[in-house]
Parts: sequence; C-alpha cells; structure tokens
Amino acid sequence: MGAQWSFAQNSSAEEEIIKLSKEKWQWMADKNVGVLDSLFHEKSMFVHMGGSWGKQRELDVIKTGGIWYKKADVHEVSVNIMDNTAILLNRIDLLALVGGNEVTNPFMVTEVYIKQNGSWKLGSLSFSKLLAPGDR
Repeated sequence: MGAQWSFAQNSSAEEEIIKLSKEKWQWMADKNVGVLDSLFHEKSMFVHMGGSWGKQRELDVIKTGGIWYKKADVHEVSVNIMDNTAILLNRIDLLALVGGNEVTNPFMVTEVYIKQNGSWKLGSLSFSKLLAPGDR
C-alpha cells in the first residue's frame, strides 16, 4: 500500500510539515547528519524500542549506523497544527539495520515540530511498535 499524501485537504503549513517529514525519512536513510543536525532542535528527544536520548546521540547513532533507517514505507500520515507546534503521525513499516541485523517493524511514529524563527524544527520523534495480527 502506498503513502496517502492528500495535499488537497491540507493547509499550506500542513503540506509543509508532511513534505518535511517525508524528506526527513530520506535524510535518515542517506545518513545525512548535516541536514538532520539543522532540522533537529537542540533540545530534541528520540524514543525508540530500546531507549530514549537526545539530539547528539541520535545523530551519532545515524552517522555510525547503530540504527540505519534504510526505508520507511509510509502508509498513513496525519498532522495537526496548534499555534507554532505541529504533531504528525505516520503509520509506517520501517526497514532498518539494528546491531547488524536487518529488521522490519510496523510503527506509529509521532513527530513533534516547533516553528522557530520562521522554520520548523523537530522536537521529538517517538516510535510505538504496532501489534501485528496474532501478537496478542
């Protein structure tokens, strides 16, 4: 199933966040830590299945390949904007290389963006693993 990018219904700010999120997945796959460094807010937080940490550790994890976000297949996306804060939800299947093992997991990813000095900064990225049929 392909991504559902329904721009016609979204405001320009919502479209901007959806586009930025989509680009972020590619920058993570490409290990483009230079661009990610400017996207991630200095106080940003990242929540993974194995723990949580701040900006510098996330950049280090991406740069060294501790987690290589190889491909995010986005199935659904929604965004809500409240003043200078945007909360985006992505339902994805993430193909990643973790500790030398290639794994695919279904996630609901919560991304929180803050508009600061006219540009959006990622404040939080949280992965919630979704249960597959039969996981209960």
